[in-house]
Amino acid sequence: MASPHAQQNTPGPAAQPRDPSGVTRRRVLYGTAAAGAATVLAAPAAHAAAGRKRPEVAVLGGGMAGLAAAHELAERGFAVTVFERRALGGKARSIPVAGTGAGGRRDLPGEHGFRFFPGFYRHVPDTMRRIPFPGNSGGVHDNLIALSSTRISRNAGRSDIIVPQLSGPGGGVDLDVLKETLTGLVQQAAAIPASELAVFVNRYLVYLTSSDERRLGQWEHVPWWEYVRAEGKSGDYRAIVARFLTRGLVAVKEEVASTRTVGAMGEAFLLSGLGLGADGGLARMLNAPTNEAWIDPWVRHLRERGVRFEVGQTVEALEAGGGRVRSVRLVDAAGRRRTAGADWFVCAMPVERALALLSPDVLALDPGLASMRDLRTEWMNGLQFFLRRSPRGLDQEVNFMDSPWQITAVLQSRLWDRDFTRDYGDGRVADCLSLDISDWDTPGIVYGKPAKKCTRAQIAKECWAQMKDHLEDTGRSVLPDDLLHSWFLDPAITWRPASGSNANDEPLMVNTVGSWEKRPGARTRIPNLFMAGDYVRTNVDLATMEGANESGRAAVNALLDAAGSQAERVPVWRLYQPPELDGLKRLDARRHRAGLPNLFDTISE
Repeated sequence: MASPHAQQNTPGPAAQPRDPSGVTRRRVLYGTAAAGAATVLAAPAAHAAAGRKRPEVAVLGGGMAGLAAAHELAERGFAVTVFERRALGGKARSIPVAGTGAGGRRDLPGEHGFRFFPGFYRHVPDTMRRIPFPGNSGGVHDNLIALSSTRISRNAGRSDIIVPQLSGPGGGVDLDVLKETLTGLVQQAAAIPASELAVFVNRYLVYLTSSDERRLGQWEHVPWWEYVRAEGKSGDYRAIVARFLTRGLVAVKEEVASTRTVGAMGEAFLLSGLGLGADGGLARMLNAPTNEAWIDPWVRHLRERGVRFEVGQTVEALEAGGGRVRSVRLVDAAGRRRTAGADWFVCAMPVERALALLSPDVLALDPGLASMRDLRTEWMNGLQFFLRRSPRGLDQEVNFMDSPWQITAVLQSRLWDRDFTRDYGDGRVADCLSLDISDWDTPGIVYGKPAKKCTRAQIAKECWAQMKDHLEDTGRSVLPDDLLHSWFLDPAITWRPASGSNANDEPLMVNTVGSWEKRPGARTRIPNLFMAGDYVRTNVDLATMEGANESGRAAVNALLDAAGSQAERVPVWRLYQPPELDGLKRLDARRHRAGLPNLFDTISE
């Protein structure tokens, strides 16, 4: 039997904003318990009119999903308290390197990982526009800048590709960059046999013309490796088409990555690059450390809207009674326990922590939540190298295509409107090379061990070597060792000497084959409990800031429905679908129902 979540959350039209005139949706009530909760817990407007206190919402988790939910609830008149165990902003936050600031400068800005905003993001930019920022007419959104220079770096003497910027700092065409780019393009075209390129083009075309029914019913259950026919193909085909598009971008292994998710991401990048369905350019970055440019202004704004934040409070359990959640049990860093009640609860904790809340009492009310235990996480964490001077020959962003650990890096001096030497550290740091490490299971080139088996110092040395292996493979010097001032690894990574391995306090949910049916929707069978987080079913269907934000909005809309609220619903967008392909998709839906392959699916195994 299909789970109740699968029935409630198949992809469909996005929720539309509510008509402010007061026309509401029909309330969806789940049994007598839901009906009783809806009767007792009225909308904020009704409470205000009667002179009663506003309904209280406890948001469990202060990451992207929790902050998004708190934002929308506060704008609609609810009394909101956010309980967060560690730090607001979750995996998107900055992490100052304690004790590194001197002479009035701030501590060096560490990060869980650098922030990257594809053009197809719609929910995050919408929220950003509603966060005031001094001097910005468009709020925090104006702190986003277009990424204009990306280097795809290869090792073993192969030329790199720099796209799309070909001009130097003074304007005009940089002939050296142009030469290297053209050489790299020719080498890449020659590296993959024409027959293999034809296979990939075919697979891309098949996905673009696949109906929603086929994407969910077939491609959701096919690994990306199998879909792109990677077995037996050349090393370059496997490295670029199979490995980089999965491990390098979404930290999931190509043998288990859902084709539905990887294909949708590739489609969204392609269409946003063509200016279709995009909020901005192909990709954007922040012009300052994440906390300065986004998180801190967001928290200030929410406090001004009446949101209360209780940081250092770990949610230990949901206490159920009478068919609903009555309270949460909290524990602080000193081990002190207490309970906190509310009318409504939004669970916005990461999946690995939300699992701890699935007690027998909770699962008795919604047995379908048990499938969350089958969801999978991987590691994607950040490392910052603080430099004594800015390196020459590096672009805003660099993808180290052949690195065993699938490293991607950004050079912050090319993005931030900050003077490192003046603003941060001890006055001897001029730049920061910020890395994301996406593969923690493949052996490196220095110690022959995966990152999970390396000490923190070994991880730093290995990453430095893997970058040099790409940037200095043609004899030029880009990262001389005297450039390095210090480094900072995400503190979520902790070394355990007894086992000779690392632990990760903040892993990332990944979209594996068949995981859609195991993920919860925003609405649960418990009438006053709602789910938000990058693992919750969303239209974007990817564990990202965008997915987390959308899930927070979905949770709020579900809560408004359950409360019978007259408030305007929160807008939710679907990824853009070209209308020119609608006819082919309708044809494919008929073929899929008849058990036939996609019209273009003509390549045999």
